Amino acid sequence: PRHAHLRFLTRESPPRALCFVDPRRFGSWRLGDAWQPERGPCVVSEYQAFRENVLKNLDDRAFDKPICEVLLNQKYFNGIGNYLRAEILYRLKIPPFEKARTVLEALKEQEQERRKKDPSLTLSKKVKLRQENPDLLELCHTVPMEVIMAEKQLSDPEHSDYYSAVEKWLQCYLVPGMSSLRDRSGRTIWFQLGTPSHAGQRPRRTPRKKSPQLKAGPEALSPKVTPRALKQRRRAAGNPPKSEEKEEEKEEQADGARKGRARRRRTVPAAPASPEGPLSVRRSRRTSARRGRGEPGSP
Repeated sequence: PRHAHLRFLTRESPPRALCFVDPRRFGSWRLGDAWQPERGPCVVSEYQAFRENVLKNLDDRAFDKPICEVLLNQKYFNGIGNYLRAEILYRLKIPPFEKARTVLEALKEQEQERRKKDPSLTLSKKVKLRQENPDLLELCHTVPMEVIMAEKQLSDPEHSDYYSAVEKWLQCYLVPGMSSLRDRSGRTIWFQLGTPSHAGQRPRRTPRKKSPQLKAGPEALSPKVTPRALKQRRRAAGNPPKSEEKEEEKEEQADGARKGRARRRRTVPAAPASPEGPLSVRRSRRTSARRGRGEPGSP
């Protein structure tokens, strides 16, 4: 097949092949005859053990999270993936961000009440009753079984009607008109439009990139206030304490001293020098200038 990333060939001629087909490359292969230690019982092949493992561990802190996130926890829901959780929650009309313990404890109570009311029900009647009113854990078993049983139509990518069959089977995942949000792990959860999705804990949204904006300078944000202006404001509001007045006077003196030093450092351009003549000509100019102002001349 086209997307067979793992192939086991026989020694016959021509050989036969056992292929692992994975178009989206989500799968992996590990040698061994058992699940990894952190995985719980399989939802398909070990349903009773899976159910007991969930209901007896509801005190675990993992169930403090929203139900849509807990369904991806392989320690308790081994085999449930992103599209399966969407389909399971949609069929039961469970808000995806409802607290997981709240949902599952209700199942535990319902099961106990069912046993008390009808202790004499036969096995066939119990199976029929559960098929008509399945709970969350039962759908975690039956929904994957639907995919497995529809072998040719859903599991064979080379089949001509593969994608149309998948679209017909899906009721929520990637279906137009459904809502979608990202959970805390960054996975997209699909749910029915109008479902109270924010009950319990709210989903974590991915941060949006802010558009570049021109930042105002510090002078524009906080205009400079001189000590004199600050003193006038405080006097208008009321008489300030003496300690504050002394501090303000010191600031004014320091400000004046800085201004004085700044003035002394300034260089004043000199006037253009006039061409100097002989000494006698300069004395006569000073004498004429004094006489013009009405001052007595020099002897």
